[in-house]
Amino acid sequence: MGDIGRSPRMQYHSLSLANQAGMEVDIVANGGSDPHLSLRENPSIHIHEMKSVQLSGISKISGALALLLKAAIQFIMLIWFLCFKIPRPDVFIVQNPPSVPTLAAVKLVSWLRGAKFIVDWHNFGYTLLGLSHGRSHVIVKVYFWFEKHFGRMADGAFCVTKAMQHELAQNWGIKATVLYDHSPEFFRPASLTEKHELFCRLGGSICGAIGSADCISVEVEDKNTTVLTGKIDGGVSLKPNRPALVVSSTSWTPDEDFSILLEAALMYDRRVAATLGEEDSMDEGQLWIDIKNGKQFDYPRLLFVITGKGPDRKKYEEQIKRLKLRRVAFRTMWLASEDYPLLLGSADLGVSLHTSSSGLDLPMKVVDMFGCGLPVCAASFSCIEELVKVNRNGLLFSTSSELADELMMLFKGFPEECVTLKSLKDGALSTGSSSKWSAEWGTNALPLVNQVIG
Repeated sequence: MGDIGRSPRMQYHSLSLANQAGMEVDIVANGGSDPHLSLRENPSIHIHEMKSVQLSGISKISGALALLLKAAIQFIMLIWFLCFKIPRPDVFIVQNPPSVPTLAAVKLVSWLRGAKFIVDWHNFGYTLLGLSHGRSHVIVKVYFWFEKHFGRMADGAFCVTKAMQHELAQNWGIKATVLYDHSPEFFRPASLTEKHELFCRLGGSICGAIGSADCISVEVEDKNTTVLTGKIDGGVSLKPNRPALVVSSTSWTPDEDFSILLEAALMYDRRVAATLGEEDSMDEGQLWIDIKNGKQFDYPRLLFVITGKGPDRKKYEEQIKRLKLRRVAFRTMWLASEDYPLLLGSADLGVSLHTSSSGLDLPMKVVDMFGCGLPVCAASFSCIEELVKVNRNGLLFSTSSELADELMMLFKGFPEECVTLKSLKDGALSTGSSSKWSAEWGTNALPLVNQVIG
């Protein structure tokens, strides 16, 4: 019931089923964003797009009524697509969450069509619903019963962490196979030429400030010069006084507190100014001119590029407009699926604000960052250390002040004298290259799929 273009794990499942298992694959999902080109061009993968159900008018009158009506419409739509729009499958693989009405609809259709049914547990739907209603709300309790009841009726299950596997086994009576997220082969470090071409394409988005002018928007770009790169006599090089590029990907939802990043950026800006002995009344325009003309400082400018779509994006953009920053700039954007890996492969640091509604899932964005050799500063929660190894491939933080401290420590002496940052980058590259999605899927997913079908 999600946007297939924003569901990377289901895209990777589809590619593996087609390429590694030699199957014909039918994807039933909501439209909205284009999936990766390799998916769209694969002759064995067929995408069937449903329309999203929007009941904004009714939700203003009664939220509960809107939820029930939406679930009923989605249930009928799913039954129609799964019974009549696609050939009879050997197996359905279902993303969870959302659980309602997906699990019940797929269970019914799998019985009607004589197919098997596997649930891929990304998280728990009732915990996400609990973020807005509270865990004790009757709707959340009903959702929990529904998710557990129909989840137990599946013929097989995947999950994303050992902690979730334990929870499913102990408290839900579900035996799940851990299938860790790994990036596919197209997530890798970008070459200098790829970086230059990417930022030439993104020129308008990068140079256009959110609000008034900032330390990035004052730079003038042309076909030979971008914020990060320069091209002379056909050769591309990184600019010595370039800003450090920090990337975060978000769905702009309540389980990611984006204000932590804004506060950390403001702290970095103030602490650098204090460390360099700059007065509060200093002319920032002159500072930007000096930087543009090649002057370097012990601490670089930070360019935060935040990718993603979601409900809270506008709210945080308004907060960004009100910030008074000298050495920090923010850009928000949605990238084509082919450009997103290039952005990660061009960056200097990744930031993850994901804290997990259940405490049992891991952020896919961090996996993708490691695939591109990008070290990560990640918000700390219960099972994050299954993925982020402190001082090896990243750092953890619990507060905005801790994140600001990490930014100060990692970027002092940028770009040439960042020993810790370079060490973490090596660790991230090692993590990302040690196992790719195809190997993980072949080892852990394919045997279960064959077993269930057999």
